[in-house]
Amino acid sequence: MKVQNPHDKFFKETFSNVEVAKDFMKHYVPENILKVIDVNTLEPLKDSFINEDLQEVFSDMLFKVRINEKEGYLYFLFEHKSYTSKNISFQLLKYMIEIWEAKIKKEKTDELPMIIPLVIYHGNDKWNIRTTLGEMITGYKDLPEDLKKFTPDYEYLLYDISRYTDDEIKGEAQLRILLTIFRDIFTKDNKCLQESILRAAEYLRELDDRETGIEYFETFMRYVFSAGKNLTKEDVVEIIEKMEYIYPEGSEVVMTIAEKLRQEGIEVGAKQRAVEVAKKLIEINLTIQQITEATGLPKIEVEKIAQEMKH
Repeated sequence: MKVQNPHDKFFKETFSNVEVAKDFMKHYVPENILKVIDVNTLEPLKDSFINEDLQEVFSDMLFKVRINEKEGYLYFLFEHKSYTSKNISFQLLKYMIEIWEAKIKKEKTDELPMIIPLVIYHGNDKWNIRTTLGEMITGYKDLPEDLKKFTPDYEYLLYDISRYTDDEIKGEAQLRILLTIFRDIFTKDNKCLQESILRAAEYLRELDDRETGIEYFETFMRYVFSAGKNLTKEDVVEIIEKMEYIYPEGSEVVMTIAEKLRQEGIEVGAKQRAVEVAKKLIEINLTIQQITEATGLPKIEVEKIAQEMKH
């Protein structure tokens, strides 16, 4: 992906673990669907169908799996903006068509595999949109049943995790952490988000593999610091202090990540200032070499800035 965002990174790093994906299926997919899916055949694929314009608000993951004893797919679309999308069923249909087209092109087949679409949402607004394509088609619901068959319609599975209670968040440690933090990152104030972080750390103590626990702790804390933009220095200090009692291995990780992100912020700020200086020097017609020496920016980057300023 050309555009990277913390939601996408956290989601994919977690769900790329097949055991976490299986865990989600077992706890959240309706029983009538689950009984025709062989979760032991679940295989994550690298394909993504989100175009560049939408990469900041959507993530997706495609899994190959046996459905009713035939090859099929599960397509997860994760929406991480604070409001709902009325055209989500149309977006999903386009992505499913792309999956089918890729299948036809690659295998030269005229048989289409089953695709079960799932949408995960964690915005502030409650999801109050019907989960069918027919809902978007003007007058569809009022058509006689014998006419509806001429119009495409389908339904997707929806998980509005912002509305989940603690008791409704099920599964093993990594899945519960993912859903808890996704639920709270937009909807909770700093104090409540702190409590969620500490609760997530407690879940990690359930893992038998200490190294896996620390690695995943680092993954979700990087997400929290990147996406929880309102956390203050005082919040971080308080998290570190409480973490020493709840998950001692995590307190050092928090300090390391916080310092690294602080340093990255300093470096980004310095780079931005250098670019602004370069623009001013270009305006007064200094040479590329002079600007490079003055700002410390690479020659190729100064040339790119100069080229962009001409347009």
